[in-house]
Amino acid sequence: MKIILAAPRGCCAGVNMAVSSLDQALQMYGPPVFVYHEIVHNNWIVSQFENKGVVFIDDLDEVPEGSYLMFSAHGVSPAIRERARTRGLLTIDATCPLVKKVHQEAVRFSQQGYTVFLIGHAGHDEVVGTLGVVPGIQLVESEDDVASLRAEDPAKTAYVMQTTLSVDDAMKIVERLQLRFPSIVGPPTQDICYATLNRQHAVKDLLVRADIVLVVGSQSSSNSSRLAEVARSHGCPAYLIDGPREIAENWFSGDETVLITAGASAPEVLVQQCVRHLCQRYNASIEEATVREEHAQFPLPDFPLSV
Repeated sequence: MKIILAAPRGCCAGVNMAVSSLDQALQMYGPPVFVYHEIVHNNWIVSQFENKGVVFIDDLDEVPEGSYLMFSAHGVSPAIRERARTRGLLTIDATCPLVKKVHQEAVRFSQQGYTVFLIGHAGHDEVVGTLGVVPGIQLVESEDDVASLRAEDPAKTAYVMQTTLSVDDAMKIVERLQLRFPSIVGPPTQDICYATLNRQHAVKDLLVRADIVLVVGSQSSSNSSRLAEVARSHGCPAYLIDGPREIAENWFSGDETVLITAGASAPEVLVQQCVRHLCQRYNASIEEATVREEHAQFPLPDFPLSV
């Protein structure tokens, strides 16, 4: 067996910022620190923080007044921010700057009088937050959804995107939008984040050398799921796994070339656990294949003073 380790892979700048912010909050304030939704969509990271006294909640009423509350990397709506303020919660905003950029774009389009469409997946934390930023914004999940969209002035429409989409799928929806609304405008650069783009490009470039793809990431992670879909769409078997315990022996005969990548919220420790498992079981050799380099870093947010 041969293992090809795709690079870039794993945690992006936004995830590193959010995780570091939560570590810092624990050091400054001690537990419990509350987080609105999962800090990032990775089961291992969430479990590690729960063991340290972090409490993940989906309803602000679960947070005692005066407590420390962190907004996750996926962002929240203005209504949630206001609700937290009126309840006297001390908030730390760990929203990814690239998600904030989408919010700002949606607001700008709306203020300029455009009907705004959001390309994304219903129910995803990022999408829920973005939908709350602009009244009347319409969600587009698929090409078929475009036919039912409404616009007061079809000549004045705009779109923004969830940051963790499949590039290919998103562009198909954009093309359908452009057919229905020829004057539609979008952001100066696509909203899909650099890390999602880079990980998808790495998989596409390396697929020709692989018999099977393992994507390290949780089922709740949109960008991780998209990596597996990219591989499958090119005819390569792909499995989304949280770690080595989910690797099935019947996936292998022992002489495959296995491409391993990881979603933008999956820590490298899980990748290395999977590599060790395959090396021990199949005496696999390892090759690191770097397609693109990443150097992005995001600063930590402001922290409220202790009370």
